[in-house]
Amino acid sequence: MGKFVISAFADEIDNTLKVQMDVLELFGVSHIEMRNVNSKGLVFHTLDEVKEIKRQLDDRGFRLSAVGSPIGKYGIDEPFEPHLDLFKHTLEIAHLLEAPYIRMFSFWMPKGEDPGKYRGAVLDRWGQFVEAARGSGIILAHENEKGIYGDTAERCLDLLASLNCDYVKAVFDPANFVQCDEETYPKAWNMLKDFVAYMHIKDANYEGRGVVPSGHGDGKVKEILSELAAMEGTYFLSLEPHLGGYKGPAALEPESVGDSLPEWRQRMFALAHQELKRIIDEIGV
Repeated sequence: MGKFVISAFADEIDNTLKVQMDVLELFGVSHIEMRNVNSKGLVFHTLDEVKEIKRQLDDRGFRLSAVGSPIGKYGIDEPFEPHLDLFKHTLEIAHLLEAPYIRMFSFWMPKGEDPGKYRGAVLDRWGQFVEAARGSGIILAHENEKGIYGDTAERCLDLLASLNCDYVKAVFDPANFVQCDEETYPKAWNMLKDFVAYMHIKDANYEGRGVVPSGHGDGKVKEILSELAAMEGTYFLSLEPHLGGYKGPAALEPESVGDSLPEWRQRMFALAHQELKRIIDEIGV
């Protein structure tokens, strides 16, 4: 049986690390997929700043599940060398923060053009990432994201299988697949499950493409987590609420910890956590 560890994009709670940790502690969450912290993208911090972030995390007993980097969220037709340099800096950050994964992407495709035209360029650039990370012990985790080369299950599989590297894996994001009109389950899941390192927990509806709490959309989150729970290993479930415009019908339970939070972003994180826990309890993990 698999084991789940809940993590979070804590920048959806607040801009500052202190408040992020304060709220996460209320829910017993001790892992962060760190994307933005103290009002700046993590990968744009200096190494001295990162050391101070690590000190604060250690003082409170927090760890990173991943560096939520923007690597590969970059035009395929833009100069690559500055981006490769940023990736090498990100590797240093991941080492300092003892993060097992770096979340990455496979480059924005020019609008209206066939992504297949850029397959060679994507594989070449990812090959350079792979070479730079060789021997680092850090896993490069590709996220399916709308508008990049790997936004469909077929192209994600093509990328992962072509690289054929034991430290290149997949982050499976059900909502992103829904927003690309992909069938998350069983199609995308069955194609990619052997490559999945961890999950992003958010859901969405095909109609309107809006993000909703897990279990309230078309992402088949419960079905996917049921299968993941039957697989061996420990898997991070990284909450990425994206619920800024959500108005129901799911709601915080009255008098719950989340219901007492004062700020809208914090309350939406609490709702995302509540609905994920509901699914986990139903699965019996």
